[in-house]
Amino acid sequence: MTSVGKAVRLERIIDRNTGNTIIVPMDHGVSSGPIEGIVDIRSAVSDVAEGGANAVVLHKGMVKAGHRGRGKDIGLIVHLSASTDLSPTKNDKVLVCTVEEAIKLGADGVSVHVNIGADMEREMLRDLGYVSRVCEEWGMPLLAMVYGRGKDINQYDPKVIAHCARIGAELGADIVKVPYSGDPESFRRVVEGSPVPVVIAGGPKMKTDREVLEMVKGAMQAGARGLSVGRNIFQAKDRVKMVRALAHIVHKGGTLEEAMAILNQ
Repeated sequence: MTSVGKAVRLERIIDRNTGNTIIVPMDHGVSSGPIEGIVDIRSAVSDVAEGGANAVVLHKGMVKAGHRGRGKDIGLIVHLSASTDLSPTKNDKVLVCTVEEAIKLGADGVSVHVNIGADMEREMLRDLGYVSRVCEEWGMPLLAMVYGRGKDINQYDPKVIAHCARIGAELGADIVKVPYSGDPESFRRVVEGSPVPVVIAGGPKMKTDREVLEMVKGAMQAGARGLSVGRNIFQAKDRVKMVRALAHIVHKGGTLEEAMAILNQ
């Protein structure tokens, strides 16, 4: 049974009326540096909040930098995992923050990244299990970002994605983030295999905004509960409008063309 504390926190990162969510991860600074869109983290948080995002994902040191003290409120998920693109073993994530630290920072949830098939898979699985236990003690929602990343693994294979989603659910996550398989039919099987809400990752920056909206619409048709998209939101030409367009699909069940109209207003 979910504790009231966890229920209250979940309602700050998942819309209580639709049961869906728009999460914007901005934890890329550790892996990739101050890339376009998150150089000024406070501005980025402000824009996605204004557009109607439900939550952002930040590393602990960026919480203070991103806190605005004004404007529209937004949920906070503190990311506990890290690795850098400069490492020869960048798929091996380590814990760099604790649940208790996140609580002190005012977090509504925490997130852990696991790469299945990587050299340190067993350590990452162990860490996910450990964090899940601590989250239960504190009534803290847990977002598990689970990807198939290893030798001879196609991370977009629907069977791999379904396995990744199930791993997150099996080890105690409240929400699981996985790549989109590319079409609603195959992704529906991913959703069916997970007893907890599934949200899709955004992946690399797409060529057009329409591609992003098409991906999200397909995922929602398959039963996804929303998205956890970074670069395709915070690097968008107009971040506020992009989130509004996505919210029209995610929270209102709007059409692709209606969302495009919002984006092009």
